[in-house]
Amino acid sequence: MSQIPTKDEVIRTVTDLVATEFGRPAAELTPDRDLTSVEGADSVKVLRSVARIERTYDIELEDDQVFGFKTIDDVADAVAALLAERG
Repeated sequence: MSQIPTKDEVIRTVTDLVATEFGRPAAELTPDRDLTSVEGADSVKVLRSVARIERTYDIELEDDQVFGFKTIDDVADAVAALLAERG
């Protein structure tokens, strides 16, 4: 049985994945930064980031969750909740 990552670990992983997809330095992406304010951000990059996150954690986020994401912290909350449910 593998250990469930902490929220801080999820935030770091999500930040790295989003930074890669957006082509921005991870240090530029704080957990509370509005993702739509990131230079070069668009809906396609957000959806591709979500797909990477889902593959990384082997989860499936609901569409209503995905379209409600504003920050990395929002994404990390949803990922952490799914991982905790799965145990």
